[in-house]
Amino acid sequence: MKVAVAGCCHGALDKMYETLELLQRRHNVRPDLLLCCGDFQAVRNEADLRCMAVPAKYRHMQTFYRYYSGEKKAPVLTVFIGGNHEASNHLQELPYGGWVAPNIYYLGYAGVVRFRGVRIGGISGIFKSHDYRKGHFECPPYNQQTIRSAYHVRNIEVFKLKQLKRPIDIFMSHDWPRSIYHYGNKKQLLKMKSFFRQEVESNTLGSPAASELLQHLKPTYWFSAHLHVKFAAFMQHQTNSKEELPKATKFLALDKCLPHRDFLQIIDIEHDPSAGDSLEYDAEWIAVLKATNSLVNVTQSSWNMPEKNGLHAKWDYSVTEEAIKEVLEELNHNLKIPCNFTLTAACYDPSKPQKHVEPVHTINPQTTEFCAQFGLTDINDRIQQAKEEGSVRGEYEEEEEEEEMDSTGSAEEPSEYNTDNSGLSSINPDEIMLDEEGGDEDLSTCSVDPSPDHPPDFSASFSDIRIMPDSMAVSSDDAMDSTNEELEKSGVSKQVEEKSLNERPLKRIGGNENGNSGIKKIKRRNQAIYAAEDEDKTE
Repeated sequence: MKVAVAGCCHGALDKMYETLELLQRRHNVRPDLLLCCGDFQAVRNEADLRCMAVPAKYRHMQTFYRYYSGEKKAPVLTVFIGGNHEASNHLQELPYGGWVAPNIYYLGYAGVVRFRGVRIGGISGIFKSHDYRKGHFECPPYNQQTIRSAYHVRNIEVFKLKQLKRPIDIFMSHDWPRSIYHYGNKKQLLKMKSFFRQEVESNTLGSPAASELLQHLKPTYWFSAHLHVKFAAFMQHQTNSKEELPKATKFLALDKCLPHRDFLQIIDIEHDPSAGDSLEYDAEWIAVLKATNSLVNVTQSSWNMPEKNGLHAKWDYSVTEEAIKEVLEELNHNLKIPCNFTLTAACYDPSKPQKHVEPVHTINPQTTEFCAQFGLTDINDRIQQAKEEGSVRGEYEEEEEEEEMDSTGSAEEPSEYNTDNSGLSSINPDEIMLDEEGGDEDLSTCSVDPSPDHPPDFSASFSDIRIMPDSMAVSSDDAMDSTNEELEKSGVSKQVEEKSLNERPLKRIGGNENGNSGIKKIKRRNQAIYAAEDEDKTE
């Protein structure tokens, strides 16, 4: 089957689907599935815009609301993960995944599904060491810290994915796996994006958590976005024994969705011709969710996943064939994901703007149904209960006071990963300017531009095969004190600081970043994305 892959969508759904229709008209190429690697921006209304960590000038409604309201319908089944420019309040409603609109499915914080026998997994958000070991505690209305931390990857999601044993065909992450740039045309990458050089040479560009997953899952394909540049790589994985067959991963990072830019790639994927056309649950993933349900945490206290280190009675949460069989029996061997999309918020009406609407914490009926069916914890319900009991609120307010007293450091325990960027001049290193110039060039070696005038050919994108040395593998045993918490916590000072969102009581709907002001110029990759206060005031 043909799979279309897109990078950062930034809410331009009409453009994506129009491009697919143009490919069909000109070249008779019609994809069976569309994958989007984050920054999807499923914005339904003005309240959702307030939950996006972007400058005021980038808070545009775009076109998703038309698909949410039913005015339009996605012409092809679309599956996406979250990035760092999202309506976090909307995606938070579906921690285990679900439909954000008819025919548009979100994978959740982490998830695995099947389509025509092809196994597709993904993890949402970006890596940030000081939030990695926290629980999912955030909920709207967000403040200037939680509006960012809400999209940071957590160790529990990585832990769940590492329990998988069966092969993964396709995996998606928003930020790149760390070190992947060593397996493609690195010279060309640095020629086009010279401001990556320091991080590439120090091996700090990308996510160490994603790198760990890449080593463990060894998927056939891995797709990413985030850096707004197209780049291909081919990684030959090391085998653990002579009997194990060698595995390789084809990596592709996609550019952002902009006019006159090649932001789509069409790939031919082997599939099961006897499988149906419906999106399906993955039985092993459901079994893993059930097995790890006791690990769900909604506090902001740092904690480690169980390890074989003598401190935990149980550390292996992978599931048996019997457990997978039980899931199949629970579902009567019908794995089809129900089309149970439900409106949970008012849809944007251009004729009746509501600029001052505040976001509320919503319990989505899809999540309620999913948790009830499989006996899982509804994370949002747990957060709301904790808020009502005052436990989480008390911890949260106490931490806010500590941050106000000392905003230059971090009280977090040492990171699980070595994230020392102290030698770099990075400011807010996980952010990319949305209007960044350049990046039009195709870094996929020998590949054909996937434009309407040139039918794409993914198979020609990989010409360099390399094996990752053991020294570059990342594991939890590499734990070191993170010496760059100040850099990670810092950004451009009050001149680029968003106003704190006002706290409001929660409603249940059923059914100061400081930096060095003396820095005159910083690399484009590390320019702070947050707007100046005067931009917010003119909103």
